[in-house]
Amino acid sequence: MFEVLVFMFENYIAHHTLPDNEIMTQELSAAGFEQPDIVGAVDWFREMKTMLIEPTAEYAHQHTSMRQLADCELKKISLESLSFVLFLQQASVINDVERDLILDRAMALKQEHINIEEMRWITMIALWNVGREKDYLFVEDALFNPRGLTLH
Repeated sequence: MFEVLVFMFENYIAHHTLPDNEIMTQELSAAGFEQPDIVGAVDWFREMKTMLIEPTAEYAHQHTSMRQLADCELKKISLESLSFVLFLQQASVINDVERDLILDRAMALKQEHINIEEMRWITMIALWNVGREKDYLFVEDALFNPRGLTLH
């Protein structure tokens, strides 16, 4: 399912050309993806879009609290991935709501473990879909730069 999401991002989402579900499903199938993975990826993306149009959660704190991770999150998401998300939050690239969206979408993937590459892709997809394309470039640098982040 994760590979389908990456394909969807590279071929549709990043170009703002997301076709309707029927056409996209046909194209994904023609690209060689299995039907259960296609359905899972389309549902994953639709759920993320639904979360984005719901009213933004109001957080009662002003940078005075920490996010407590659930045991299932600690088990599924690698420490490197969690550190990456925390780094983005501390660098003010993402806010609390976006952090929670990213963690939710990571937990929604069907695989048993989420590694750093997968977390970076999830972050890019989430940022792109909240209209944060400029921050997408920061995460893209983190994903594709073999030497790590370029600090400007």
